[in-house]
Amino acid sequence: MRLALYIPLARPRPGFWRLRRDEKTAMTERSSDGLDARRRKLLFRAWRRGVREMDLIVGRFADAHIAALDAPGLDDFERLIEVPNAELYAWVSGAEAVPQVHDSAVLRQLIAFHQHGEATR
Repeated sequence: MRLALYIPLARPRPGFWRLRRDEKTAMTERSSDGLDARRRKLLFRAWRRGVREMDLIVGRFADAHIAALDAPGLDDFERLIEVPNAELYAWVSGAEAVPQVHDSAVLRQLIAFHQHGEATR
């Protein structure tokens, strides 16, 4: 004897629960090979901020510039990653002015990177 379900099962949605073979599973195109431990951690954190839009903004910048940043630049980038997503997005999009405390060469590079279209693939 079979029991009837109160809520019917959802019909399967192809593509929702499995990836096609031609799709990439990684968001970043840059490998962390050849980077020191600090740069690898920063690259990882740049791509996993918790909001997809900010992952793309900060992660693409990190892909392009993480290897070239010097020690003070890495310090600035690390402080920048700690800024809440909403504030950082407002600064990058130009909706709000950057506070003097967070104004750095790295933030200016990040803003220029996205304003001049360098972030497009």
